[in-house]
Amino acid sequence: MLLPPNAYRADERAVIEHYREVANAGVPVVAYNNPIDTKVDLTPALLARLHGEGLIVGVKEFTGDVRRLYQIAELAPDLDVLAGSDDVTLELVLAGAPGWISGYPNALPRSCVQMFNAVAAGDLATALPLYRLLHPLLRWDSKTEFVQAIKLSMDIVGRYGGPCRPPRAPLTDEQERIVREATEKAVAAGCR
Repeated sequence: MLLPPNAYRADERAVIEHYREVANAGVPVVAYNNPIDTKVDLTPALLARLHGEGLIVGVKEFTGDVRRLYQIAELAPDLDVLAGSDDVTLELVLAGAPGWISGYPNALPRSCVQMFNAVAAGDLATALPLYRLLHPLLRWDSKTEFVQAIKLSMDIVGRYGGPCRPPRAPLTDEQERIVREATEKAVAAGCR
C-alpha cells in the first residue's frame, strides 16, 4: 500500500513518477488515497491513469466520499476500490468495494468481519444493526486520535493495545470516556 509523495504537495507529474518508481519493484501496488493527511488527492482520473499504466492494482479510498467509487469504476472498471474510511464502509461495500482496509477490526474482529460479510452478501438485515452499533467507534478512523481510540478499545476487550508512542498524545479524559462507553455498549450488545 503506497501513499503519494507526502513530504510536500506533489503535482500529478510527481505522483505518477512516484508510482512508476515503486512499481519497478515488481510487486502489486495498492494506492492509498488520503488527501486529508497527505494534501495530495488521487482523483478518479489520476487513479485511472495509474491503473491504465499498470502501476496500481487497487486503491484504499479514504476521502469518505462514496461517490468516488462510482467515478473510479466508470474510468477504471478493473481497479479494486477498497473501503478505507471506516464510517462509510457499508456504503462503499454496497457500491461494490471488494474489501476493507481498516484499524477497528483489531479491537472487534468478529463483529467487523460479520458486518463486512453481511454487507457484501446483501444481507442488510444483519449488516445495518451491526453497522449502527459499531459506527460510533468507526467514526474515530477519520480523527487525529484514531490509533489511540483503537488501542483503548483493544485494551477494553482484552486484546492488548497499549499506549501509543510519541508524538501521539494520550486521549483526553473526555475522548477516553466516549471511546470507553461506545466500546462497552458494543460489547454488551454482543460485539466481539
